[in-house]
Amino acid sequence: MTQTLPTPRGMLTPNRSLAELTWLRVGGPAEVLFQPADHDDLAAFLAALDSSVPVFPIGVGSNLIVRDGGIRGVVIRLGRNFNAIECDGEFVTAGAAALDAHVARRAAEAGRDLTFLRTIPGSIGGAVRMNAGCYGSYVADHLVWVRAVARDGSRHEIPAADLRFGYRQSELPEGWIVTEARFRADAGDPAALLARMEEQLARRDASQPTRDRSAGSTFRNPAGFSSTGRADDSHELKAWSLIDAAGLRGYRLGGAQMSEKHPNFLLNAEGATAADLEALGEYVRSRVRETSGHDLQWEVIRIGEP
Repeated sequence: MTQTLPTPRGMLTPNRSLAELTWLRVGGPAEVLFQPADHDDLAAFLAALDSSVPVFPIGVGSNLIVRDGGIRGVVIRLGRNFNAIECDGEFVTAGAAALDAHVARRAAEAGRDLTFLRTIPGSIGGAVRMNAGCYGSYVADHLVWVRAVARDGSRHEIPAADLRFGYRQSELPEGWIVTEARFRADAGDPAALLARMEEQLARRDASQPTRDRSAGSTFRNPAGFSSTGRADDSHELKAWSLIDAAGLRGYRLGGAQMSEKHPNFLLNAEGATAADLEALGEYVRSRVRETSGHDLQWEVIRIGEP
């Protein structure tokens, strides 16, 4: 990087490997990894950073393939000072680095229902950006506002409506970093909410390869909505059923594999490279297009240089 970087209070690490920071354990290095000390440090750093330098926020890397050549520019990873969770009446406010599962559990203990977050891998910042959801509930159904730092270091509070949520997407501006989110949650009995989450976890573990290296669901459902978990849920336009019908359950390419247990989960089965994973994903897309006419769209985010 030819530009001189600002000196923050947080940690700047050049040429930092990202493989161990993603669930799939693949990918090259960040040109620079920045872990800000707090909100002020993040805002000041971005304000002083040359505007030509690209920035890319990552959470816990649960929904990410970092390509083998790594990421140019500054990768920003929020840490401990961005994971507070507060429950105040019907509102639950969480830092962007708070894990979705922790937010669900803390809310339930306070008698507030955000149980849909319990089985979603990752942190709140990514959940907001992707409008994460399951069992028929989505971030968009509960979000009140998010706080974010823009690429120029300015701070913003954005009402949920301004994010124009869709299925697995939001219109958060490029380069903006979500730092905090506020949710409105219905009241519920803590014991009943905790029991429901245990039931959801058991159901997930029975149907998904939770012990394998994956990044969750690989492709979006063409139907445009998540599974509801109800008995009347239609699987006709679910990505997994289209992949299964194309004969690709368990299909392998290099060290990458489509799960035997749930064919919409792409696995690092044995020493896969990012190139293996992406190539298998693109092969699956082409076969599903041939067999069903549906054009599967990636849900996993792919970033970086080949």
